[in-house]
Formats: sequence, structure tokens, C-alpha cells
Amino acid sequence: MNENIEHTTPIFDVAKLKSNQFRVRLLRIAVGIFFIVVGLRIIHIQIVESEKYRKIAQKQYQSKVVLPSPRGILYDRNGNILASNATYVSFAADPMLAAEDAQAIAKKFSQAFGKHKNHYLNELKSESRFVWLERFVDAKYLNEIDLKKLNGVVVRREPKRLYFNDQIAGQLIGSTNIDNAGLAGIEKQFDVEFKGTDGYVVFQRDGLGRARPSVDYPRVEPKKGNNIYLTIDLKLQVIAEKALKKGIEDNKAEGGIIIVLQPRTGEILAIAQHPNINPNHFGKYEPDHQRLRAVTDLFEPGSVFKIVTASAALEHRLVKPDKMFYAENGLYSVPVTSKKSRKIVDTHKAEWITFQEAVETSSNIVMAKVSDIIGCERFYKMARDYGFGIATNIDFPGELNGMLKKPIDWWSTSLNTLSYGYEVGATPLQIACAYAAVANNGILMRPYILKKETDASNQIVRESQKQQIRSVISSETAEVLTGLFEGAVERGTGTLAKIQGIRIAGKTGTSKKYVEGQYEKGNYVASFIGFFPAEDPKIVCLVMIDKPQAGAYYGGTVSAPIFKAIAEQIINTTDVLSRTKNVLAKKIDHVPSVKSKSDTFNSSAGIVPDVRGQSLRRAIEILKMGMFEPVVEGSGIVITQVPEAGTYATKGMKISLICQPKQSTVLSLNR
Repeated sequence: MNENIEHTTPIFDVAKLKSNQFRVRLLRIAVGIFFIVVGLRIIHIQIVESEKYRKIAQKQYQSKVVLPSPRGILYDRNGNILASNATYVSFAADPMLAAEDAQAIAKKFSQAFGKHKNHYLNELKSESRFVWLERFVDAKYLNEIDLKKLNGVVVRREPKRLYFNDQIAGQLIGSTNIDNAGLAGIEKQFDVEFKGTDGYVVFQRDGLGRARPSVDYPRVEPKKGNNIYLTIDLKLQVIAEKALKKGIEDNKAEGGIIIVLQPRTGEILAIAQHPNINPNHFGKYEPDHQRLRAVTDLFEPGSVFKIVTASAALEHRLVKPDKMFYAENGLYSVPVTSKKSRKIVDTHKAEWITFQEAVETSSNIVMAKVSDIIGCERFYKMARDYGFGIATNIDFPGELNGMLKKPIDWWSTSLNTLSYGYEVGATPLQIACAYAAVANNGILMRPYILKKETDASNQIVRESQKQQIRSVISSETAEVLTGLFEGAVERGTGTLAKIQGIRIAGKTGTSKKYVEGQYEKGNYVASFIGFFPAEDPKIVCLVMIDKPQAGAYYGGTVSAPIFKAIAEQIINTTDVLSRTKNVLAKKIDHVPSVKSKSDTFNSSAGIVPDVRGQSLRRAIEILKMGMFEPVVEGSGIVITQVPEAGTYATKGMKISLICQPKQSTVLSLNR
């Protein structure tokens, strides 16, 4: 059988070919799009986001280290240093860069500082790129910790605030926090002025991880803050604080406040408080002890508020000093309603007495009767004119307005009660300013505590000027009032403030403290405020003693002797009263000191040499040649000394030297 075999040529699969060609085209398009996207991304990165990625790259090999600016120095009115700075070192780390050496770092710091190793390990586990390991430690630790062997650890020098007089004016000065920012007191009030401008240095790491200053970025030095000079006189401050401390101890009291000011200008010369605090350890004290109570706390003033009653009566010519009043033999019953009455009591019982005698003996009964003559509106206006119920606007944080209700809010008994100092809340500063107005011929001055501000080159930036608030009473009324207050010291309740040969005008006050809705028995504030010399007042001084427990609690027996002790020392040991400085035959044997770390001031001959800028060794040699005792903080070059050069002193006096090493051009920075 013959088979016919048909040979055919394979037919080309056109459909398949077209499909492959389509895939190739798609691939080419995809590849093209990819390269376009990549190209666009590169253009975006290199042109649009170039700055962003440049900064990211810089962070990997560059770092900017802040050089903290030192705060300005705080001085008293005479240039005595109250607060300055010392340079300490602080250690920090970058946990990411320190990860490999974490165990070694923790071990080394534990050995150096005595803390448990886990304390540092926990810090190094942080997700942050910057953690503090130790802050404000002595520069000697730089010799104990070899930073070259500890990757990721950085050290920087930081200024820390130093307060040279321990508890002296502690609440007034206040303190700074760990970042050297004002936390309280003067440090807070003038924080902006004290702050300077931080500097910086940029470091670059080489291939071996070593950090060196960048040649592309110049080192910017920190700019020191401005200096502040207070109106405070450190000598008077120490006098006030020592007298207050002794008065507290003698009277077994809980606390006390003293204010000394110049009536003609309103300058605060001293503000003492007990219990006091050391601003070097500010955070260890309770908040109640940290605040300056002369400005932040209210008291019912008691009889020292009779200045308002007497002023209103005299200014409006309603009463003369020789006008007679019946003092009710010490017990005055005042009708309140048809069925009720209230009793006003005098400690010194009397029948008929003059207004002069009423002020001298501090008669509540006569003052209540005089207030009825004055009337509500005139009484209220006089109190407001003296500044009660209004902040004095002193340049200090936390001042209260006080409490003085308007007549529309008074009870039927309020006028009488106010006449002898209850139903009103006043700060000690408001009371002091009111009496200063009398001492200043009836003109109320704004109190102030900033004397001047200077820059780093000691050029004056601003200087405070005295500021009149208003004329409260006429000069004639002020003169009569001064006579009444002189009588209180010469013959009345304030005789324990009397000083032979000096005319002193003053007023006593004793008030019960209002505690938890009632006046607490045995809980008193004893006050005395006076000014001298009465014919030309240079000093106003308020003494307030809180809750005396030694038996006596009247202002005349508790506070007047403290006033006298202060006045005697001011007269005998300072030039505040140059015209009457040597009036007393009696001399004071022991006068408080303004020296750092010392309780006694000695004003005999001897001059403190200037050793600033000297090496520590040379400074010690100079001081020992002069028979002085150096007290050293830090090492290297002397940058500050206390007392300052030119101060009169005695041999053996301690001289505090604040030193810091010469600044290196390379800041240690290892990561």
C-alpha cells in the first residue's frame, strides 16, 4: 500500500510573537520609568532636599557643643559680692555611641563617684542621644576618668552659682536651678539681666572617631550676663540678722522679720528673716521657709496701724494732741444691736487722757472713739493713701496686695476694729513704707531693691531713681505725728527702744493671730517700728516677732529691745548716720561681720590685696605675706575674691578665692 506522505513547512505563530514584543515594550517602559523616577529622586535629593540631607550627614560626623554663659555677679550697694560663679565639669553621653563601652563607662563612673554601676547603665539605656551622667562636679575628676578610652562620653565645663555669705539674706537672694536659671528671689526677679548669651564650638570626628574643633566654624565665646547691685547694705543686713536671731532665741519665738529702709528714697537697706536659709542648698528647705515673708505674707498689724487713725484725725483737724478723751478705765462697751454689745479693752487702764497720751499708751478705746469722729470714708481713704491694700510694686517676685475692704463691705463694728489694726491684712513692707512716709514729711515713696545694673565691662546699663507715689499727709501733720511717736518711746509703751542722745520716734504693736477661723490664745505677733534721728530721719526699722513663748508677748517688751540693739550698732559701726555717728558714749564691743564663713566683722586697719588674675599658688603667697587666711574653691587662676580688694580687714581674716583652670582651646568630646 502506497502511502502518500505530505511534507508541510511550519507556520510562524504571529500572535505569540506580538505578545512577546508587547512584553518587551512594557519592560522597556518600566525600566525607563524606573530610571526616570530614580533620576527625579536624585535631583530632588541633591537639589530640593540637599540642605536636609546635608544636615543629617553633618550630625554623623559633626556636633555643636554649647558653651554656657556665666551669670552676672550680684553685689550689695557697696560692691560686696553676694553671688558669683565657679566653673565645674559635667559628664554626659550619647547612649548610641556609648553602647559598646557601656559596661566600662558604668564601672569607671561607679568607682569615681560611689554610685551603683546600675545607675549609669540605666542612663545609658536611654533612647535619647544625650543623657547626663554627672553634673557640676569638681574638675579633679577629669584626671580620674580617661575620656579617650570611653567612647560616647562628653565633658563640658559649666558655671555654677556660689553664694558667699551662707544664710545671710538667703530668702532675699533666692537661688538658681541646676541649669543656672533663676528659681526664686533676686535670682528670679533679674534672671533675664543675669543671663548672658551662650557660645558654642563645632566639633568634627575623624576616621578614628576623635573629635576636634571644626576649621569651618569659628568658636563663639559665651557672653557673660549683666551684674546687679542691690540697695542692700551687707553690714546692716548682718546686724539685722544677728539681732533677729538673738531676739528669737531670747523670746523663744517661732520666727521674725526685720526691715530697714531709707525713708527719703525708699531704698531697702536690709531684710532679715528667721528661720533663714542657705541659698547654696535652697532646695532642701520647705517652701514656707523659702519665701520672703516681708513681701509675700499678710498680718493683721495691730496697734502699728494706729498710724492711720492718728493721721486721719490730725490731717482733717478733727483732733489735736491735747484733746481729752475718757478712756473708760480700760473697758469700753460699744452697742452693736439693741441686745448685743462688744467690749474694747486697754492694757493700760486710765480715765481722762489726752490724744497724745492715748498714742503713747496705745489706747484701743480712745482710737475707737476717734475713728467714730473720723468716719468710714475718710478713714478708708487715709488707709489707701498710705498704701494698704495696694502692692508697693517693689522689684521682687510674689508681692501681695494686702487686704483692705471698702466701707460698703464693712460691718457695723469694722470702723472701730480697724482703728486699732484688725480686719485688715498688710505685708510688713507696707507697714514699713507707711511709717517711712511720716519720716519723709508725709510723702510715700516706692520701695526698691535694685540700685543699678552694669554690663560685663562694668558700664552702667540702668540705675534706679527714687520715686514719689503721693503726698499722704501734710508736712505739718507729719511733724505732729513724729512728736506723738517720740512720746511713745520717751514715756509710753516703747521706752525699751530709747537710746540716750538720739531722738527716736516709734510705735509698738501687738496682735493676736487669726488661725483656722478664730483668734488663737497665746499666739501673738509682737511689733515695733521706729525711725531715727527723729529730727532728720535716715533709718526706718520694723521688727516683727512671731509667736514669742518666753512669757512676754507685747511689742514694747519683745520687739523694742531688738530695735534698740540694731539702732545702736548702726549708729556706732556704720557711716549711715555720719552726723550723729559718735553721739553715744557707749561703744559696742562686738559687731557682726560681712565676711564669708564668719560671724564677726572687725573694722580695724588692714587692706585686702587684689589677687585676681594671679595663679592660685601666687595668690596664696601674697595673702599669707599679709597674714590672711586663704579659702580656696577650684584651681588654676583666681577669678573672684571675697572680700574684694581694698576692703578694710584684720590680720588672719579669711579671704575666699574662686579659681578656674585656664580655658583650653580644645573641649574634650569623645564619642
